[in-house]
Amino acid sequence: MATSLLNKSLKPIKIPYLISTLRSLNFNSVATARDSPSDAPSSSTFTFDNKGKDDDGIYLKPPNSNSKQETTSSVTMPMSFMTGSIVGKRFYKKVTTRESDDGIGWTVMLDYRTLKTPSKRPLKLPTLALAKAIAAEWEYQQTDGIRPFTMPLMKLACTALERVPLTRVKIIENLMKKFHQDLVFCRAPDDNDLTVGVHARQVEKIDPLLEWVASEFGYKPIVYTSYFGGKQGDELTKAVENVLKNTNDCELAGIDALAAAGHSLVIALGIFRGKLQIEEAIELIRLEEDLQVDKWGLVEGGHDVDIADLKVQISSAAVFLALSRRNNFSD
Repeated sequence: MATSLLNKSLKPIKIPYLISTLRSLNFNSVATARDSPSDAPSSSTFTFDNKGKDDDGIYLKPPNSNSKQETTSSVTMPMSFMTGSIVGKRFYKKVTTRESDDGIGWTVMLDYRTLKTPSKRPLKLPTLALAKAIAAEWEYQQTDGIRPFTMPLMKLACTALERVPLTRVKIIENLMKKFHQDLVFCRAPDDNDLTVGVHARQVEKIDPLLEWVASEFGYKPIVYTSYFGGKQGDELTKAVENVLKNTNDCELAGIDALAAAGHSLVIALGIFRGKLQIEEAIELIRLEEDLQVDKWGLVEGGHDVDIADLKVQISSAAVFLALSRRNNFSD
């Protein structure tokens, strides 16, 4: 069942390595409280501590803590998880998924513990496919340390659950503020020998996306060549803003991540609405820089690192959007 869900959700997404990795996993879909903790001492440099009688969550504390380890039913990631710091050593052996207690959503289990967000909220995910993908990230952590920077789906899930509900209005305002200076609206001059090649490539690659914008939102976007940017019409701006306002928390988190990585809300919406595949989006984002690389050469340790980082950011956000959509799955 789990394999079929992953196959169905990942079918339209062209990321061979990620797809093969997720499909190769064989997670149990249910974990019960009867799973007993290991008798062996934990290899983690963090210890667990109860914060009061009415709170049965487990909280990670520094190695200097003298608190005793107690058996509890959940594990909460510290706030450092969201900043990219290494969070101690791996303290669990088995990763599973199960349906949430209220029957609405899915959770990830680390051994017998239910995973929680940094602010101690249950990590309740909208689909089983997304839960299993995040479980895969936890399963592939090494014993010498948990590395959040290798868990982009987990970070996006925490963002959707923790930050978007509190800052939704500001997120949309920030996206719309940058909308007028969107990457795809800026056009190189065609009357200069240095930029005529860039202009021709933009017409070939970006114009089809602009035509889609006009068809999708009902208003034709304005392109400009000024370094100071331009301003789109009020009708198009309002139409795009309405799309953002109608998104759920997971969708807005994914769109915001895509726009930040690609410097383009239009490209983010293209992925969100199914117009662009991941490879196409990356090609548009890197169009001008790739032309420079073709002309002057690639700087090792510079361009190649930037390309790899962009692929991770765009791919993870696109996969997060696809896996978080309930209407794509039977769960």
